[in-house]
Amino acid sequence: MRRVCGLISVSGLFAGMASASAQTEPAPQPPPSTLPGITVTATKMDEERSSILPSLGATKYDFSRTAIQNTPQGENAPLNQVLLRAPGVVQDGFGQIHVRGDHGSLQYRLDGVQLPEGLSLFSQVLSPRFANSLSLLTGALPAQYGLRTAGVVDIGVKSGTTNPGAEASFMGGSYNWVQPSAQYGGRSGAIDYFAVGQYVSNGIGIENPMSAWTPIHDDTAQWYALAKVTGIVDESTRLSFIGGGASARYQIPNNINQVPEFTVFGNSTWDSSILDQRQWEDTYFGIASLQKTYQDVNMQLSGFARYSQLNYQPDAIGDLLYNGFAPWAQRASFATGVQGDASWKMAPRHTLRGGFLVQRERVTSFAQANALPLVPDPSDPDAEPIPGDTTVGVTDGSDLTGWTYSVYLQDEWKLLPTLTVNAGLRFDAITGTVSENQFSPRVNVVWEPTPEITLRAGYARYFVPAPLNQVSVAALAARAGTTAAAEVMTNDPVRAERSDNIDIGLTVKPVDGLTIGFSGFYKWAENYLDKGQFGAPIFQTAFNYSSAQVRGFELFANYDKGPWSLYANLAWSQVNSINITSAQFNFEQAELDYIASNWIFADHNQSWTGSAGAAYVFNMDTDWATRVSADLLYGNGLRQTLVTPNDAALPAYATLNLSVTQRVPISGSKGTNVRFDAINVTDGQYQLRTGTGVGVGAPQFGMRRAFFVTLSQKF
Repeated sequence: MRRVCGLISVSGLFAGMASASAQTEPAPQPPPSTLPGITVTATKMDEERSSILPSLGATKYDFSRTAIQNTPQGENAPLNQVLLRAPGVVQDGFGQIHVRGDHGSLQYRLDGVQLPEGLSLFSQVLSPRFANSLSLLTGALPAQYGLRTAGVVDIGVKSGTTNPGAEASFMGGSYNWVQPSAQYGGRSGAIDYFAVGQYVSNGIGIENPMSAWTPIHDDTAQWYALAKVTGIVDESTRLSFIGGGASARYQIPNNINQVPEFTVFGNSTWDSSILDQRQWEDTYFGIASLQKTYQDVNMQLSGFARYSQLNYQPDAIGDLLYNGFAPWAQRASFATGVQGDASWKMAPRHTLRGGFLVQRERVTSFAQANALPLVPDPSDPDAEPIPGDTTVGVTDGSDLTGWTYSVYLQDEWKLLPTLTVNAGLRFDAITGTVSENQFSPRVNVVWEPTPEITLRAGYARYFVPAPLNQVSVAALAARAGTTAAAEVMTNDPVRAERSDNIDIGLTVKPVDGLTIGFSGFYKWAENYLDKGQFGAPIFQTAFNYSSAQVRGFELFANYDKGPWSLYANLAWSQVNSINITSAQFNFEQAELDYIASNWIFADHNQSWTGSAGAAYVFNMDTDWATRVSADLLYGNGLRQTLVTPNDAALPAYATLNLSVTQRVPISGSKGTNVRFDAINVTDGQYQLRTGTGVGVGAPQFGMRRAFFVTLSQKF
């Protein structure tokens, strides 16, 4: 763990493991011929870009490249699995994570540029393989961070300078897992280039709805790719382009012995293990940036675009039998925008920073569906209509365009040599389903009485817009008179969340190699944003609680000295909310009535979360270095409904993972590694979701015991 300008920086939660395992995975060096001039300028520009967007006063957890390698499966792991090693990050189904009591609200940045939120649910659009550096920022964020504020995932993208040459790897293992990847980087004069891609195929694309080891109908095929080109114009100017994409195909896993709720064409029986539901998710993005420095002024101006699409294919008969509704659905989103950030060291004790963001997003949706009509009950004409057994067609669609405008200004004031105050003001405005805006003050105070002690405190007002992809009133009306009709027809628009956030922290280094830290936080929110998965297609639908309170703390420690590296995290949090005030059609009336007058836990609340890891490097200073590591994740369970909404927690669980990496010196080779990973070594059967709870659509279990072998070769 290291301290930078008073902020907490946990360098790998496998923090210490970075230096301890350096002999196992040596950091690549740029070709000697490029070190003078161009490479020095590129390094200087990276440092100046960091000064534009500092994290002063926030809680920052850094994952070095070696720390990523220490995560089970290393760079082959999904990004969410790496982030789970940060304090207080909670695991959920569909690959989701929750940071400090929020459902989503994560912001992803590539080289400092904010990437618009997409529609993908199952897919991890970004991969640890893209990252030269990876950080998670939480707490009272400075004014440059807005819109998605639970956490900022900041990725410094690899380049030809940081990763010259070629590398290929292949991982295979349990669940018919096949995952090849390749990357290549280099420099030609002032032009730096880097490209990376990977393919993933396995038999457990989505969490298993059953506790069995092998899921039914759960195959997936995915690819991820990214390319980056950077050009040095002169010593103070740099142009860059980042482009990438991800495409994934999923089978929706089946749960056996389910009983149909409806009759279709006289048939009321079906084998739920042979259902054939599928979902496709595609995302493509591009970022072009101009970075310029002039004396004490640094700036970066970027244009960005992102397109994402989701398609759902039902089981034509099975969806009708079990859900009374079989939609062939498509949603698409196209977002473009401009982001600018700048800093000016106006005086020895003052650094002024400011910036803006303008974004346009268009979301379209279209569904052609079959449903069952509601017909009079022949045995009792005065009774409520009952489902018929023939089908009727339902068609609905929407087209919505929204704009986002943001601007901020802040001053970093070094009041004393050991005391820094960072104060700023941010303004955000949105148009779309509704038009809203807010001024958001921010202030952080950092005190370093000695080099071994850092204290901080911060306050931030947040404005978090709702996703634009909302279900329209017309779509609800189209389903009236069928089994797809909602019990509640109210559909108030989802509004932006507004909250006040307080964050405090302490970091100490009592002895050489040991760092201990504490963070505490409290949040009071109006129009608290939550998301749920309601039926098919399988995507997240946003809704508001009128109010919510979020509170918690995090403890973390790590030790790094010699061949040993150790870390441990423990976090507690509690999320309470009341009164659902938007998108009410997703819920039953009884559920709405109870929540209207009773505080409940949010469905994604997990009180206790922990993680720990240890690594030891044998033959540390030789070409035969061997790294052995163990990793543990703990959670005391998300919420489920037994009697009243979200009234109980699922059983606690802990998973143990082991890894061994062996470097093999081969004559003429630039680096050969053999890696073995064992996931969930004890084969614990742990359930993430039961299918009950507010906005919870299906049961889900964590992965059972699995083994993987990876071969990697540098050229």
